[in-house]
Amino acid sequence: MNSGLVTATADSYFLGEGPLWDPVRSRLHWVDIPSGAALEGTLLDDGTIRVADRLVVDDTAGAVAVSERGERLIAGGHRLLVVGLDGRITPSSPLIDGPRRFNDGKPDPVGRFVVGTLSLDGPSEAELLIQIHRDGTTRVIDDDLTLSNGLAWSADGSVLYSVDTERRIVFRRSYDVATGETGPRSVFLTFDEGYPDGMTIDAESHLWIAIWGLGEVRRHAPDGRLVQTIHVPAPHTSSVAFAGPDLETLVITTATQDLKEDLLAAFPLSGRIFTARPGVRGLPQPLWAGPADPPPTE
Repeated sequence: MNSGLVTATADSYFLGEGPLWDPVRSRLHWVDIPSGAALEGTLLDDGTIRVADRLVVDDTAGAVAVSERGERLIAGGHRLLVVGLDGRITPSSPLIDGPRRFNDGKPDPVGRFVVGTLSLDGPSEAELLIQIHRDGTTRVIDDDLTLSNGLAWSADGSVLYSVDTERRIVFRRSYDVATGETGPRSVFLTFDEGYPDGMTIDAESHLWIAIWGLGEVRRHAPDGRLVQTIHVPAPHTSSVAFAGPDLETLVITTATQDLKEDLLAAFPLSGRIFTARPGVRGLPQPLWAGPADPPPTE
């Protein structure tokens, strides 16, 4: 099933990722990770996306988030980059080190930024999932992942789902919205083929998971059952998000990364963004809490 799949962009992206709907400004955000590009676009009625802005930072851009006022947060290689309302970029101090970079990340239900890492130096079982508070303090949620990827919270914020890509696992754990504390994790889903990547959740508490290597987005019920599959003409589906004022449009990013010439020839739309209307609404993705307020002046 392709649910009326639309090829939404004319441009292809090497590693398109992290789609995010900004309901305040009715804009779609996404990144092209290796190029350091954070993009904004308008979602049109026909399902296509018109690119409105492309900001390139001198770093990788693993994920992007936006505050209610409009500041953007970009997950760079080892630090976070705050893009002010005037366009000025303010980097944080390094938050991680070693041969790794920040990867997929999202604000939690009260605006803390939660972001994972991937290794740049071959296979790893020591990658991180980190919670970053508005004041810059951090808490490590996981420190034994192979490749931290998609995140999603239940409607009431009490459950966090997270992807460990190389292990082909989606974890589930309790989440205390007030404190940010997490309970023990358990395995919610495992996959025998393809690699789970980016993820979102809909208003019926079903997870939508992009399956890298298969050109699929899969919808899983709260009990884990596979109930729907959208086939995408790009093997490396990377992430998903619901967008539009009604949150009824599913946005699917893809990549050309790691595709050899024969696959690129067979799947010439690889790297494009696609949209579909699968007949269900998404949940609003919480906004980032924004940069810490400066200390009061004397």
